[in-house]
Amino acid sequence: MGQIGRPLRRKEDARFLTGAGQYVADAAAQLGAAHMRILRSPHGAALIRSIDTGAARALPGVLDVITGADLEKMGIGGLPCAWPVTSRDGSAMIHPPHPVLAVDRVLHVGDPLAAVVAETEAQADAAVEAIEVDYDPLPCQTDLATALDPEAARVRSDIPTNRCFDWDLGDEAAVDAALAASPRVVTLDLIQNRVNASPMETRGTLGIYDRGHGDYTLWTSSQNPHSIRVTLSAATLKVPEEKLRVISPDVGGGFGMKIYHYSEEVLVLVAAKRTGRPVRWIASRLEAFQADTYARDHVTTVSLGLEEDGRFRAMKVHTLANMGAYLSTFAPSIPTFFYANPFPGPYALRDVYVHVEGVFTNTTPVDAYRGAGRPEATYVMERIVETAARELGMDPFEIRRMNAIPPEAIPYRTPFLWTYDSGDLPALMDLARQAADLDGYDARRAASAAKGLRRGMGVAFYMEACGMGPSKLLIEAGLGGGQFEVATVRVGPTGGIMVLTGSHSHGQGHETAFAQIVADKTGIDPALIEIVHGDTAKVPYGVGTYGSRSLSVGGSALAVTTEKVVAKMTRIAAHMLGTTPDEVDLADGIFRMRSTNRSLTFAEVAGRAYAPVDYPPGMEPGIDETTYYDPEAFTFPYGCHIVEVEIDAETGTTKVDRYLAVDDFGRIVNPLIVEGQIHGGAAQAIGQACMEVCRYDPESGQLLTGSFMDYAMPRATDVPPVELVAMETLCTTNPLGAKGCGEASAIAGPAAVINAIADALHDLGVRHVDMPATPERVWRAIVSAGLNRP
Repeated sequence: MGQIGRPLRRKEDARFLTGAGQYVADAAAQLGAAHMRILRSPHGAALIRSIDTGAARALPGVLDVITGADLEKMGIGGLPCAWPVTSRDGSAMIHPPHPVLAVDRVLHVGDPLAAVVAETEAQADAAVEAIEVDYDPLPCQTDLATALDPEAARVRSDIPTNRCFDWDLGDEAAVDAALAASPRVVTLDLIQNRVNASPMETRGTLGIYDRGHGDYTLWTSSQNPHSIRVTLSAATLKVPEEKLRVISPDVGGGFGMKIYHYSEEVLVLVAAKRTGRPVRWIASRLEAFQADTYARDHVTTVSLGLEEDGRFRAMKVHTLANMGAYLSTFAPSIPTFFYANPFPGPYALRDVYVHVEGVFTNTTPVDAYRGAGRPEATYVMERIVETAARELGMDPFEIRRMNAIPPEAIPYRTPFLWTYDSGDLPALMDLARQAADLDGYDARRAASAAKGLRRGMGVAFYMEACGMGPSKLLIEAGLGGGQFEVATVRVGPTGGIMVLTGSHSHGQGHETAFAQIVADKTGIDPALIEIVHGDTAKVPYGVGTYGSRSLSVGGSALAVTTEKVVAKMTRIAAHMLGTTPDEVDLADGIFRMRSTNRSLTFAEVAGRAYAPVDYPPGMEPGIDETTYYDPEAFTFPYGCHIVEVEIDAETGTTKVDRYLAVDDFGRIVNPLIVEGQIHGGAAQAIGQACMEVCRYDPESGQLLTGSFMDYAMPRATDVPPVELVAMETLCTTNPLGAKGCGEASAIAGPAAVINAIADALHDLGVRHVDMPATPERVWRAIVSAGLNRP
């Protein structure tokens, strides 16, 4: 029986649900590791006049205190930015240093400046409190919208401006001319709110140093252990790569925030060598709000030129993108490469210009988060399309369908970088319209009105670019490394299968879905296939998991490798059966000779590979194949998400009452896992659209949303049951035909929710409500619209 397409329950859930998972904190506890705590800046910006660690070192249980000056003496390097960009005038972006521990100044609340190691957590906390720092506070600039004003406070005294880069894509003059010639031009100002990923497991690291061999082992809750190993070797710790082992065990969620190389990964290794003890650092939730990368945080103006019949003519986008106080690993690429290139999404629009200014502020660094640039682009695109439909009096489905790329134009080269290889966008819009049950909408709206609530429907049509490849394209765009993926398949003497994959699982269900891919080609029960990941000592190499690349890149590497294994075993079986390989078929774990009833089990053939008597001439013993798979192209899932909301106009309270996702993900390996991905993304989308936002005090730079008391997270009651409808056109650029699904709801959902709110309030005169559409913000929009109406 074929395994691809079966909704198998995740086999890894057995250990997760019974408390048998192995996380960094579990390993640290088993090793009796010493505890590390970090002294972090209480100021948004300040000079460091002096740091006195004497009292801290004298406290009971304290094993070590490390400062930035100590790291400088040891030759420890700064945290790197792996993807620099070039400004539109050809100049390089401003790339200031990012020290592991601050030395002469701190640039945001939470900036680390000392690390304490002690026997117990309480002792480490007490020692952190005992460190005396003489700060000279400086003016802060936390507001993105005003950061480039002449009177704005300078974030960094070592650079002459708060601008990191001034980047663009497209022909500005041509777009300006097309806008000027457009019969209708619609303009909208938008804010993409700053959010925090907040995975269930906070970040954690464990450092071990083997004095006898000079080897380091780092346990870290990361999405890409091999990349962390390379960065430790080349940039920060600066020791030979063969002396480093990085283990990322079970990881409780990442969402992009656990991609990057963080200070704490360096510090626990330095401390382990200095103290001769394993050293652990596990972030508290309060610390995570200060120490993790943030995401989104744009201020945008967008203009769309249209014909009177609603056909798009031109679009111009200007965005200020917050970088924070330092450049995180991928930070410059998110609002440039990953934000601009996807425009104009699923639409057959050619004249597009995107201008992005990267801006430094006295805030935590900003980098990728689920969707990484594509949610921001889709939000801009779908809010302006929805607003245009409203102002032209058009049906929101029809304006999208009439501007969609026609199926006969695919493969379709976009105005910028991509070529869409497959899909039928108008057909998906028709399917979405049908699934939305528009005929029943009036009855649903009347039912809401009977409860004193206003109902609105929002549509978001998206085209995603995911998969991250090929390497050549990305390296030419500025990335400092390849984006292939690695898979090894080993068949043992008894027929057991072990898979080693460079893709890392932190909730995606790899141990189930990857086993299904191998099982589909071998006929072996997926439950008997072992998936190994997250350990640089076991897996030859890997790039990691992000950008919905696990299946299309990691899964493709695995599919190709399994085909190599099957081809070798078929040759062995044919030799054993006295025939040729083209006369032997493998099905349900049995090698059968077509012209007879003779057959061999999978285990029998595997056994012969390790006892190579009467063996195919010239063939090596054993069955162990590896593939480094570099994708031919990005993949392009697309879809239409439809949201219905109910709003209490008296209080501004908004309830998402319905969430419908109609998507084309290409080939689906496990529908149950896909359903979980869509549900999770929808929860994050509703969170960003309605409640999540990170705020700083503009005067002091203090983080005002530093805990779940102030940073609102969606609960089960905030997320309705998610309805899924699938349309399948296979991707033509990878062997699985898979496109990716992990970020779809996070990409389409925020726009769909805000479009629904705008629809519900349109007749009150509300044109737009910025995210997060909290009850207060919705209520103020209603009141303001009423006051401003003639």
